Amino acid sequence: MSTQFDVVVIGAGPGGYIAAIRAAQLGKKVACIDAWTDEAGNPKPGGTCTNVGCIPSKALLQSSEHFEQANHHFAEHGIEVGNVKLKLDTLIGRKDTVVKQNNDGIQFLFKKNKVTFFSGKGEFSGKAADGSYSIKVSGKKEETITASHVIVATGSQPRALPGLAFDEKQVLSNDGALSIPAVPKKLGVIGAGVIGLELGSVWRRLGAEVVVLEAAPDFLAVCDTQVAKEAQKAFTKQGLVVETGVKIGEIKQTAKAITIPYTTAKGEEQSLVVDKLIVSIGRVPYTTGLNTEAVGLQLDDRGFIVVDDNCKTNLPNVWAVGDVVRGPMLAHKAEEEGVAVAERIAGQHGHVNFDTIPSVIYTSPEIAWVGKTEQALKAEKREIKVGSFPFLANGRARALGDTTGFVKIIADAKSDEVLGVHIIGPSASELIAEAVTIMEFKGAAEDIARICHAHPTLSEAMKEAALAVDKRALNF
Repeated sequence: MSTQFDVVVIGAGPGGYIAAIRAAQLGKKVACIDAWTDEAGNPKPGGTCTNVGCIPSKALLQSSEHFEQANHHFAEHGIEVGNVKLKLDTLIGRKDTVVKQNNDGIQFLFKKNKVTFFSGKGEFSGKAADGSYSIKVSGKKEETITASHVIVATGSQPRALPGLAFDEKQVLSNDGALSIPAVPKKLGVIGAGVIGLELGSVWRRLGAEVVVLEAAPDFLAVCDTQVAKEAQKAFTKQGLVVETGVKIGEIKQTAKAITIPYTTAKGEEQSLVVDKLIVSIGRVPYTTGLNTEAVGLQLDDRGFIVVDDNCKTNLPNVWAVGDVVRGPMLAHKAEEEGVAVAERIAGQHGHVNFDTIPSVIYTSPEIAWVGKTEQALKAEKREIKVGSFPFLANGRARALGDTTGFVKIIADAKSDEVLGVHIIGPSASELIAEAVTIMEFKGAAEDIARICHAHPTLSEAMKEAALAVDKRALNF
């Protein structure tokens, strides 16, 4: 007889493990199934984010930033370090340690919250007369468990170029790009999105010549136009080559090199020869092996699980969250949906506000934004007022030696409600939280301007940008 649970979560990424913990906190008997393991077969909960995404990439970004600082910026602080050497195996090893700490932390949280964890692949195997669902777990041993509610949180996987499969040795997804055994002399990146820019930045800092090819005509079109222009200027100054508006031809791969023919935005025929190629052209929902047909779970024409605004699928008591459903593929979006679904199952009113989900690119300078861009608001013919403040005029940024970028706040021209905040510069990923809070409470630019910010801090740039909305900045 199979074990009966109130809630079974398939997938232990940010959406899944958080949903499981929250459901358990609300008194439910919960199981979470995850197939990710290391080479020895030990479980590695945390999904793409923890294992080959957010966490390891930030670890490498931090290490490579230290290397960059030691090589190029310590001298201006009066620090002489001599001949700086890179021990890549140690750097990669530190990344792996950080990942394992997060894996172990999730397993600890499962035990703490009395969530039963199953290491293996979970799939639907049928529906009982009482409305419960049978879930088969295929791990070191095969077993079947039963659930009143099922939350699918199976995430996404990298999209490959047609005819060019990932081998994770020469043609790399985000996974292989995190563990290149030696710094390539020349590295190509197809796709100037978050993953392409972050991983391109890592290997450029470590010594690779990096060329990024982007099909879209505009660089970082998802960002505010001013932010995108500032970012491209900064990346170009660092040595990251970015070409937009390109059309990729048939890629040729040999044992020693990869040749990428492409047509530039001006119609010129070019050819890029690289040692390694990172392909970061987006991600697709992962439903492989879920056996959705066994219960009739509906997918759309792009492979996403179809859900309503509350993450309900077409099946009673089956829910889906995170990358496997509509909306931005962001770990924090998945977490919020996981919490909301757990609370809905418990009879509460979980809520996710898609209008205030922040986005971050962890390059140097960092880029972060929430709400709408100036170009989007103008396209809507919305009456707005804009204030910005450069980090060049911020005392803390000067002391840090990092004055690139600015804070930009967009508010409604009449009500002063904050409609969007766009930051490029030091610690943008942390500064954006204040903007999210203000926008959640339908706050005004004046609210930010009237809040006392500690001095000297980078957050003062937020206050000054808010003051600038009303043309009364004090330090610029």
